[in-house]
Amino acid sequence: MREILSVFQDVEDPRRGNAKRHDLQETLTIALVSMLAGGRTCVDMEDYGRVWEPWLREFMTLPNGIPSHDTFSRLFGMLDPAGLQTALLRLTQDWADRLGEVVAVDGKALRRSFEDAAERSPTHLLQAFASEAKLTLAQVVVDGKSNEIPALPALLELVDVSGRIVTADAMHAQRGTAAAIVAKGGDYALALKRNQGTLHEDVATYLDNPPASAELLSHQRVDKGHGRVEKRTATVCHDVDWLLERHDWPGLSAIGKVTAERRLASGAESVDTRYYILSAKLEAERFGRTVRAHWGIENSLHWVLDVSMDEDRARNRKGNSAACLAVVRRLALNIARMHPDKRSIRRKFIHAQRKQEFLVEMIRCVRRLE
Repeated sequence: MREILSVFQDVEDPRRGNAKRHDLQETLTIALVSMLAGGRTCVDMEDYGRVWEPWLREFMTLPNGIPSHDTFSRLFGMLDPAGLQTALLRLTQDWADRLGEVVAVDGKALRRSFEDAAERSPTHLLQAFASEAKLTLAQVVVDGKSNEIPALPALLELVDVSGRIVTADAMHAQRGTAAAIVAKGGDYALALKRNQGTLHEDVATYLDNPPASAELLSHQRVDKGHGRVEKRTATVCHDVDWLLERHDWPGLSAIGKVTAERRLASGAESVDTRYYILSAKLEAERFGRTVRAHWGIENSLHWVLDVSMDEDRARNRKGNSAACLAVVRRLALNIARMHPDKRSIRRKFIHAQRKQEFLVEMIRCVRRLE
């Protein structure tokens, strides 16, 4: 438990005076541990604390007892999400060498966090995700009056991308984004769509109808399962001098495309082709793996948060509560992923709820023992 308490040591307490009845680190630790045991709401946090108060007192002072659900709710509404995120960053420090090379960037809306009376739209987050380790590295709140593009530089300031490949969808295929990634010692693999105008057109035309002198590298992979067969062909070209002359894109070293041919058990077939710009001269097989790793953020993060942790149904709306509780969820998910047990995330949470020894095992995995 002390490992969890130490994770929150740099979080600043926004409360003043009589409102500061409960220790901040202890309150946040109860909130996180309750989520590891399957809790979802501030009421669950209070209930967990009251049931396990004798055990919690072995590690905490709790001079004023267990915080009420209102206390948890007020605290998360007042906390600075950026400050709370220091815990998320601290948690992954010891795991830096296990994060893999692909950092996927993608946005996610907390759908029930809107406020009609205040005319406030749902909280929108931009996240950095270590696709191979399946760990959330950082997140920033997107300005409600803006979009994800200006939020990405702030996210990059929180993540060490040196020697890694940052992947993002077509919204982030911007010169400023590419320059920022390269400046931090990373590489990029950015998707293109038709809204990139002549850049998308030039890349698609060259790769779909290459000149005789073009040197294209290609790799195929066939996957079967879930009632379908999918053949993915990754094609990459390192000759981009002609493209640089026309577009002068920061760090551009290669272009590529991935064509997915799917056949369902029903007999239905489809073909989808996506185009990319890259700052690293990847081989075709590695390029295909990089693109595939990016989409892991949907299945390994967004799907798990919504299905196993009910994030889409969370109705926290006051102040910063939606964004702060999103950080705590990702902390809980990271801790569950650090445990080597092969159970699904949902089964790990249920097992931790039923067996306290397993909960303690998950917490101990926060710090790696070399």
